[in-house]
Amino acid sequence: MLESSSVLLFIVFVLIFVLLLFTVLIRKNAAAVALIWHEIIREKITNFIMNQSKEQRILDFVLQNAVRGDPCSVVDTIDKYCSQKEWAMNVGNEKGIILDKTVEEVNPSVALELGTYCGYSAVRIAQLLKPGARLLTVEFNPKFAAIAKQMIEFAGVHDKVKILEGPSEEIIPQLKKKYEVDTLDFVFLDHWKDRYTPDTILIQECNLLRKGSVLLADNVIVPGAPEFLNYIRNNPRFQCTNYPSHLEYMKVKDAMEKAVFLG
Repeated sequence: MLESSSVLLFIVFVLIFVLLLFTVLIRKNAAAVALIWHEIIREKITNFIMNQSKEQRILDFVLQNAVRGDPCSVVDTIDKYCSQKEWAMNVGNEKGIILDKTVEEVNPSVALELGTYCGYSAVRIAQLLKPGARLLTVEFNPKFAAIAKQMIEFAGVHDKVKILEGPSEEIIPQLKKKYEVDTLDFVFLDHWKDRYTPDTILIQECNLLRKGSVLLADNVIVPGAPEFLNYIRNNPRFQCTNYPSHLEYMKVKDAMEKAVFLG
């Protein structure tokens, strides 16, 4: 009886989101439709059937198909899974190339990532870091952090990466004393979009930027970070560059925003 009730509740849940999808379709918002389908409806159905999270399925695929200790193989394997099997909110290869070039240009000694998720971009950044450099990556969701830890260790870059679990607004003020950060050379923003602006302000208030520090923000078009774009582009302390691209593993238009701190 309880099992039948659970199935019924799940069917009702799916029907509600199908209705939501239909509503968005009427409004012709293709990006929102795609995200609702992949992130809510399809994922929830698959999780229910397999009794396993999408993030665990990504990790399992990497463990079974990638080469241990080879970060490029890990990144390529995640891209293969997410482009052919299930969409996931990694930065993806197209925007990943923009990320790579930015990291190479900055050549950071200390980098900060806000939003670890499964560890895709952490692996991507870490493999480009010079000897002795380090990446601090912040993840609010403990389940994602656990997946990322295994992903980073499998890729062989765990000596360069430290995962910090908790809200970004609590961890950022701790960076100087607790994690011995003087200033940040590079910051990658890829967490909750409504945290982009307050966390950028907080990073400045904590004196974590130096002249030449670079911020790179993902998904500034989809899901979108209009408040952040308005703030950063109208701030005389930053010089901005926009990089048009596409939403990870889709043809939906997206972009990344680079902001160089002028001091």
